[in-house]
Amino acid sequence: MSYELELKTALEAAEKASKHLLDAYARFEVVADAPASITTDADRQSQEIILQHLHRAFPGDALCAEEQTPTVAQAAQTGSRLWIVDPIDGTRGFARKVGEFSVMIGFVVKGELAVGVVQEPAKSRLTWAVRGGGCWKRDGAGAATRCHVTTISDLSASTLTQSHSQDPNKPSRRVQLLKPAKVIETYSAGVKLALVARGEADLYLNTYDAVHDWDMCAGHVLVDEAGGRVTKLNGDELKYGLPGALQQGGTLASNGRLHEAAMARMK
Repeated sequence: MSYELELKTALEAAEKASKHLLDAYARFEVVADAPASITTDADRQSQEIILQHLHRAFPGDALCAEEQTPTVAQAAQTGSRLWIVDPIDGTRGFARKVGEFSVMIGFVVKGELAVGVVQEPAKSRLTWAVRGGGCWKRDGAGAATRCHVTTISDLSASTLTQSHSQDPNKPSRRVQLLKPAKVIETYSAGVKLALVARGEADLYLNTYDAVHDWDMCAGHVLVDEAGGRVTKLNGDELKYGLPGALQQGGTLASNGRLHEAAMARMK
């Protein structure tokens, strides 16, 4: 089944939200010590822009999103057609004004990933995918080009992306086990998943005990369609649209070639 209309609508919603966020970002006062739990008016406003646009186009679809805003409160939270939205993924990157945040819009049909859009407003980077149509990117005003994951098959030559650590000079136990050649730290799971899909990183390691569907869904589609793989750290598949919208057990995204070796090394 084709989901081109859903993709078009998601891209429109992401662009609308991104324009609003860039204006808010320019006026925002830096919160240098912003905690992981921070949320802002910009989050809520971005979410309403996205959800209202999606709801107008597909009024019968269910909505799952991070913030408690009027549109999501009035809609079904689960259903056979489900939009999964993070209005600002990496709010710390927004609040600290380092540019590391994204708008994430995912679409799931009967539990199957169908559409993913990750837009990075501050860096003018857009990455999107539709099931069976590949993964694509556009930077700035440039032309759209297709994305592919890397072909690296040696962990010692790999580039790993992860969240910012408390001390970059003290890698976590899992990073010590993986021994990548390079580590890229950034806020936003959407940004990190897009890095893997674009072939700019080989692995994304998420060691949080639990993350929400909206942290992973849109970026998961990108990695899949770029030829990579996303699972829990134990190899189980992620399932979207379940009550609670939680993904437990950490996650690993890779170019596919490194996946089994990375899981084995971390055990």
